[in-house]
Amino acid sequence: MSEEEKTYIFALRTTANREDQVLDFVSANAERKGIKIYSAFRPHGLRGYIFLEAASRAEAEEGISRVPYARGLLAKPLEYSEVESMLEQSKTEVNIKKNDIVEIITGPFKREQAKVVRIDMIKEDVIVELLEAAVPIPITVKLDSVKVIRREEGEKENE
Repeated sequence: MSEEEKTYIFALRTTANREDQVLDFVSANAERKGIKIYSAFRPHGLRGYIFLEAASRAEAEEGISRVPYARGLLAKPLEYSEVESMLEQSKTEVNIKKNDIVEIITGPFKREQAKVVRIDMIKEDVIVELLEAAVPIPITVKLDSVKVIRREEGEKENE
């Protein structure tokens, strides 16, 4: 694809819960027929739609022809800014450190206090031990499921 070649992003309506199958069919069509569909993606949590990046509307239409569960393209191509948030993973600033005392705010251990043992930034998990438990058992919860209520002041940051 040369730098002058413009691409368009089209929203394709699909049957709900059939998005993955439509993606497979469209990508197989594009590969088999040599259609200029450069990418196809399904954003997490958005049911009934997939997005196609193609050289033109005609290419996108050809790519979806005879595809089961494909309902049709929306009338206008989308701007990149409209789908940007679905493509780029947002990084949130995390203010939790090892040995912090946290309160679990969701799940079966809601309102329990725990001590942070380890933080896994890749999976966005935090491993904690409940303070009220007789035997300390590590529990894995999502980062957004805890809030810091007390910080151990004398702790070294490199521990």
